[in-house]
Amino acid sequence: MLEAEAAGLDELKQAAAVRVPAVRAVGATAGQAFLALEWIDFGASAPDAETRLGEQLAWQHRVSARGFGWHRDNTIGSTEQPNAWGNDWIAFFRERRLRHQLELAKRNGHDGRLTDRGAVLLELMGAFFASHRPVPSLLHGDLWGGNWAVDSAGQPVLFDPAVYFGDREADLAMTRLFGGFGNAFYTAYHATWPLDQAAGTRRTLYNLYHVLNHLNLFGGGYLAQAQSTIDRLLAELGH
Repeated sequence: MLEAEAAGLDELKQAAAVRVPAVRAVGATAGQAFLALEWIDFGASAPDAETRLGEQLAWQHRVSARGFGWHRDNTIGSTEQPNAWGNDWIAFFRERRLRHQLELAKRNGHDGRLTDRGAVLLELMGAFFASHRPVPSLLHGDLWGGNWAVDSAGQPVLFDPAVYFGDREADLAMTRLFGGFGNAFYTAYHATWPLDQAAGTRRTLYNLYHVLNHLNLFGGGYLAQAQSTIDRLLAELGH
């Protein structure tokens, strides 16, 4: 897991967009694994830092690849995140993201209505992409408010990534799941690389992945949210 995180930080560093901590060392002893990172002093956030983050994230998303996925699997939290390459984004997100999490949920005892309704959503979710053909973008992958900060010089810093190449809307969707990003961030991002006007219609679908992951990590407290999210998406599709 730590080797994959180190590789993800190196991938983001090569993009030369948003600052990330430099990897100093990664390895294992007989009983423990370790990841040593550059020490960064953090300061207070401010709208100008959010503006820089929005601009720099848009430039990071401009970094593309031959397909959707990554050269290795990694983790989202402590959950395995499969990243085998694919050319079809809808199939990638359906199989490597949503179906993977639904199968984990079933193994964790959350079958029945969740997995039954989830299976229907998997069959129908292509309707959300009727006019959307995303290009592979370098994603942070776990972009909630707790995974960015501001260094002492006022520059934004990203950390704790779950890197892969996917639809940039997925990163932007997660920024709205738990908050932590202000208007200056979104204004700057859109000014640098505007999103599709229908991006909001896919936001709930993309965030379902993270809601399901929280269910699998932390248990039944997220079951009702996962079920209601699936129901809301199916209602939008007339089911």
